[in-house]
Amino acid sequence: MDKILVSACLLGQPVRYDGGAYGALPLLRQWQAQGRLVPLCPEVAGGLPTPRQPAEIPGGQGAAVLDGRVQVLDIEGRDVSRAFIAGAELALQRVRQHGIRYAVLKARSPSCGNSETYDGGFTGTRVAGEGVTAAALRRHGVRVFNETELDQLARLLTETPEA
Repeated sequence: MDKILVSACLLGQPVRYDGGAYGALPLLRQWQAQGRLVPLCPEVAGGLPTPRQPAEIPGGQGAAVLDGRVQVLDIEGRDVSRAFIAGAELALQRVRQHGIRYAVLKARSPSCGNSETYDGGFTGTRVAGEGVTAAALRRHGVRVFNETELDQLARLLTETPEA
């Protein structure tokens, strides 16, 4: 049975930057009951506290952070890139440890966003891009989904033979 890396906040763990969490969606609850889910909050795993200042990537590109071309900055202008990269590395460790091919990560997060993030201006402006962890996972062949794409992943899991 395929294991799935999942953002811990999507399972109700209070690890969001503001100390909040989300209620688990039905498919996530089902997969959790089956023992498929491997929860992780990359930001907390990387050493950031909860709650913490909101952070964004100028330009919204997590791959640029991994390549050392851009920093993740909190709303006060502090560089928190090291924690974001450390969290991405811990996510990759979990992927290797559990043979994970799929992830469900929180949409628009500077760590976890898989198709869009915020632009770094702290104005709520969204841009096409991905978070640091999402970029690292993709570079290592993990297919990354967000919480609005669970049906796509469910179809893939039923169509794809297990490795």
